[in-house]
Amino acid sequence: MTQHQMTQHQLSGPHFLTAATHSYLERAAESLREAITSTSTPERYAHAHVSALRATAALLAARAQPVMPAKRRRQKNAWVLLAEVAPEFSEWASFFAAGAGKRAAAEAGSRRAVTERETDDLVRDADRFLALVETSLGLTEHVPIRVA
Repeated sequence: MTQHQMTQHQLSGPHFLTAATHSYLERAAESLREAITSTSTPERYAHAHVSALRATAALLAARAQPVMPAKRRRQKNAWVLLAEVAPEFSEWASFFAAGAGKRAAAEAGSRRAVTERETDDLVRDADRFLALVETSLGLTEHVPIRVA
């Protein structure tokens, strides 16, 4: 490893993650716990989706480089930014973007927005996604949850 590569590696390690990155990761884990412990299917789905969104925010806080816009640009949602900033997560970004409407309906209280099976699957997917984000940031991934 060259001196430059060693410096780059050291600057990207977990000791150099911002407080915002750590905060988003903690909040993602908290949302995931809420998804696991809630008894309401719509609430579980919404919490799992929010967990993935917060994990995305952590990754963006760690990796995104601020740019000064030359002119007013259209804002991009977190899933679009995730695909741009971390292309290796593009499929995850598309997957979670596709569930945003269901999350909105679930948060609005719709009992028909999602099934229990969809919710269990999303909780597992959000858990796996959080672990992948942690690993990509140089952290030890959390112990995966067990969903019935």
